[in-house]
Amino acid sequence: MTPTKNAHAPAPPATSRPRALNHSRTTATAARVLRQLGHDPRTIALLLLIPCVMLFLLRYVFDGSPRVFDSIGASLLGIFPLITMFLVTSIATLRERTSGTLERLLAMPLGKGDLIAGYALAFGTLAIIQSTLATGLAVWFLDLDVTGSPWLLLVVALLDALLGTALGLFVSAFAASEFQAVQFMPAVIFPQLLLCGLFTPRPDMHPALEALSNVLPMSYAVDGMNEVLLHTDMTANFIRDAAIVAGCALLVLTLGAATLRRRTT
Repeated sequence: MTPTKNAHAPAPPATSRPRALNHSRTTATAARVLRQLGHDPRTIALLLLIPCVMLFLLRYVFDGSPRVFDSIGASLLGIFPLITMFLVTSIATLRERTSGTLERLLAMPLGKGDLIAGYALAFGTLAIIQSTLATGLAVWFLDLDVTGSPWLLLVVALLDALLGTALGLFVSAFAASEFQAVQFMPAVIFPQLLLCGLFTPRPDMHPALEALSNVLPMSYAVDGMNEVLLHTDMTANFIRDAAIVAGCALLVLTLGAATLRRRTT
């Protein structure tokens, strides 16, 4: 007589999704993203060359007024990387979702935190290269005159690029197509660009707009660049501004991990 199975036998334990960040999973994700980007030279060119080209054009737009370039070049040195990293990161992440790659990855023992951290690490590596190229071009080839250390400019430019990466990862969760991802730029980037103090000092704005600018991270990126432009040493205000930009990037990355979706609906 064939024995019957015990109806009350315990079920095998379900595989739980890892909660803590894992170094090997994060670096593996970053390496995969970098390999994919390596097969897309146009994206690499956009990331690395566009900020340099824009700074080069800006320098010779104000060829007859080099002091104007000195006054706004430092601020734009941080803004250009933020914009390009935002665009590329949001589109690349959305492409992974629409192609089904993201759903396959999340079906594996890979946490959302590992995935977001891997993306941030990959694009952060490119942000380091991008910021180094842009800062080197502006200071040593375009004669951007700054009172402080060029290395502090590089720090703020890098933090801005990382902030753009974090914002791109976050907004990609709310877009259903690459076109929609681009449409988020006027909503996320343009208000910050207008209120950051690039066109007029923030204290000269309407009080309501000044109050709004005080909660936008790009304002502190511009303030940090201006600190390097005007002071020889690292000031307390510079440390505050850099810390706020870094904190905003970390906060938005955390929100990106919380809102990450497997597929586009």
